[in-house]
Amino acid sequence: MQYDLTSLQPVLPEIFMLGAACLVLVVDLFLSPRTRNWSYGLTLAALLGAIAVTVWTAGPERQLLFDGSYVRDPLSDLLKLAILGVDLLVVAYARDYLEQQGIYRGEFYTLTLFSSLGMMVMASADNFLTAYLGLELLALSMYALVAFDRDSRKGAEAAMKYFVLGALASGMLLYGVSMLYGATGAINFPEVAAAIGSGNVDETVLVFGLVFVVLGVGFKFGAVPFHMWVPDVYHGAPTAVTLFLGSAPKIAAFALAIRLLVDGAGGLSAHWSDMLTILAVASLAIGNVVAIAQDNLKRMLAYSTISHVGFIFLGFIAANDRGYGAALFYTLVYALTAAGGFGLLTLISRKGFDAENLHDLKGLNERSPWLAAMMLLILFSMAGVPPTVGFFAKLFVLEAVVHVDKVWLAAVAVFFSLIGAFYYLRAVKMMYFDKPFDTQPIVASVDSRLAFSVNGVAILLLGIFPAGLLQACRAAFGG
Repeated sequence: MQYDLTSLQPVLPEIFMLGAACLVLVVDLFLSPRTRNWSYGLTLAALLGAIAVTVWTAGPERQLLFDGSYVRDPLSDLLKLAILGVDLLVVAYARDYLEQQGIYRGEFYTLTLFSSLGMMVMASADNFLTAYLGLELLALSMYALVAFDRDSRKGAEAAMKYFVLGALASGMLLYGVSMLYGATGAINFPEVAAAIGSGNVDETVLVFGLVFVVLGVGFKFGAVPFHMWVPDVYHGAPTAVTLFLGSAPKIAAFALAIRLLVDGAGGLSAHWSDMLTILAVASLAIGNVVAIAQDNLKRMLAYSTISHVGFIFLGFIAANDRGYGAALFYTLVYALTAAGGFGLLTLISRKGFDAENLHDLKGLNERSPWLAAMMLLILFSMAGVPPTVGFFAKLFVLEAVVHVDKVWLAAVAVFFSLIGAFYYLRAVKMMYFDKPFDTQPIVASVDSRLAFSVNGVAILLLGIFPAGLLQACRAAFGG
């Protein structure tokens, strides 16, 4: 089959990102440490260019390419724009931190772009092979990024743990996929869904394979009991890498869950919603309770991530377009707030000092009232305090759960959210009512301060005007 430019137009964002990543890789070979900012500038241009190409090629209709292995629809467009937007914030935050810690190398930008490409492929996957291709492109890049600081024993240990557990989870996911393929005889998600809906497939085999698929999805999200890697990897990786790992890949994990569970195994929603109910309750409970005991801010935010994954799963449990739209809204909001939370740690770090403990937030209002105000919005959003957008994210998910008569589940989520509010408010108290632990001035570049300001203000504005984003999330599912 021959393809002309018109038929390849829907896949231009991925083609552009691949070309940009290769360009940054080649250009960086000829740069010295003093001219490394060219790699930084090219990476920003690549992400902005990918956003422009995605918007230019977007359309309301659903398009299939490459024998049905690639889909272009409003959902994939929204996911890609969110991934690229969060990656812009990550790159802007990371430069100062990498310079100050002596690990400012072009490989960070190359691996970031290849990770972004993997996430974009996952967003448009319409069969098992494409989804796994995107997943492994993301995972292999992230393994290298976690070990980016070659002199850090903590980073090497975190990377090894992430690699071993990630490989195990990928194997489990592949095993589940092979079971679904063996039962249905198809790898394209619409064909798998049609085979399941026909009722001519052995349901025992399907459910057996589905268990392993849910296990793989749970690992990529970091849900309990597959969360063992999250606090250790977040703690061991350089903060700039933790910033990336804790934000955009959660959007990609959402894409993987939607494509595998909803598009492919939607006919088995009665089974996987029960499985996700267990994972959601366990994640809400363990994530919020264990976070209270953490003095390390990166580990606290890691357990916070686990609790937020529980909320995302609540939207899936509703098993309807209202729930999926709410889960997507929550995922996008969480990625934005996580980028801001870890972004502040990169801003207050300096040469020879890596800010990662709770007491590093003490007296932040005295050192920089503006940074403290933006961090206040981020923490309030994570806690679900109005008028930040985090409040509406929780509200929409709870509404979707109540709508399907699972009031008890909503009550459990609210209860553990109240517990979780404690450790967020403890951080706020340290910023505004404690004396500074570190009196060194905060030195950050204009672009990183601008990114942090945009991050914080966006959380407030989306909280005041949430309808636009909610409408886009629901429209992505035809709502």
